Amino acid sequence: MSKNIDGTMPVLEHLAELRTRLLISAGALLVAVIFCFANIEFIRGILTQPLGQVQLIYLSPPEAFMANLRLSLVSGLIVSSPVIIYELLAFAFPGLNRGEKIFIIAVIIGATFLFISGVVFAYYVVFPFTLRFFLQFADAQLEPRFTISEYIGFIISFHFAFGAVFQLPLATWALGKIGLLSTGFLRRHRKIALLIMLVLSSIITPPDIISQVILVFPLLLLYEIGIIMVLISERKRLKMLSE
Repeated sequence: MSKNIDGTMPVLEHLAELRTRLLISAGALLVAVIFCFANIEFIRGILTQPLGQVQLIYLSPPEAFMANLRLSLVSGLIVSSPVIIYELLAFAFPGLNRGEKIFIIAVIIGATFLFISGVVFAYYVVFPFTLRFFLQFADAQLEPRFTISEYIGFIISFHFAFGAVFQLPLATWALGKIGLLSTGFLRRHRKIALLIMLVLSSIITPPDIISQVILVFPLLLLYEIGIIMVLISERKRLKMLSE
């Protein structure tokens, strides 16, 4: 691969490399989607386990197929994400120094861990509680029956919301590390942060007040953890400056 005099790659070769890596990522996504669609019953079984005896239905001929396809796309994106992330990093890393590479890798590892933690917390703790709350309105005249498309959409958005909000400590740490946030600022603006959390929970959760209220409590805890992480980052930065 040819390089300019200063060691950099020509723009056209950059674009060619980017196209190659995008094609590899798209191919990995396509293979993962096909694999997930072939095993859709197993994946759907995991998502419907919290329902217990409640059966899913579909009300129009294409509804079940479209719901399965949507679930395959989401599952395929998750399965192929390591390949996609690798290809993006392989394209970007040659232009970064060692410190920047370490920082990005740390952020990716932390974000992955926190996202999985949020999804696991939602699946085993919050989502069953939410379902029990809604199912308690069933009686002899009201039998709970959920359409597959609505249930798949509900459970995906619900767990994605928790995976996203669990990134809060990492986000505050990253902003604190580069000096854009301080512990004093975060402590002074707790009330504003609470208001933002309420608005955020109403946007990213399914449209029901129970899910929105439940999401606020982990957000408050994660906000406090974020303050601690920013404090640690500030102390490390002050120590480096004093040496």
